[in-house]
Amino acid sequence: MKVILREDVANLGKSGELVTVKDGFGRNYLLPRKMAVLATEQNVRQLEHERSVISARNAKLKGAAEEQAKKIGAVKAVIRRKVGEQDKLYGSVTALDIAEALASQGQTVDRRLIHLPEPIKATGQYEVELRLHRDVVAKIKVEVAAEA
Repeated sequence: MKVILREDVANLGKSGELVTVKDGFGRNYLLPRKMAVLATEQNVRQLEHERSVISARNAKLKGAAEEQAKKIGAVKAVIRRKVGEQDKLYGSVTALDIAEALASQGQTVDRRLIHLPEPIKATGQYEVELRLHRDVVAKIKVEVAAEA
């Protein structure tokens, strides 16, 4: 089944691309969620027309992401947790905890944009990536400290 993507889909393609997917994936996932449309002749012609609109929208999103990256780059998130022996945390610090710490400082970030390869399990300072756009990556400093 050939479809035209209306938005970026991980491991498949970017918005505006013509891709071939399995029938079930297209029919049960992409089409109902309005992430893609069938690649008919009319839709392909319309895609050619919309390429300029899509590129303008992506440029606007990238500009907004770069602006947000500048604001977030100056923020330092401090998270306090209970610790045990050798500064090991009870539990761990996850992307959700970092998103909440940023929200308390006035920077709203979706937790799915925070790239944390593995949860933080010890106190210290860490540098965490925020993938705000496919081309824009911001780095913030996260300090995990012991609760008093």
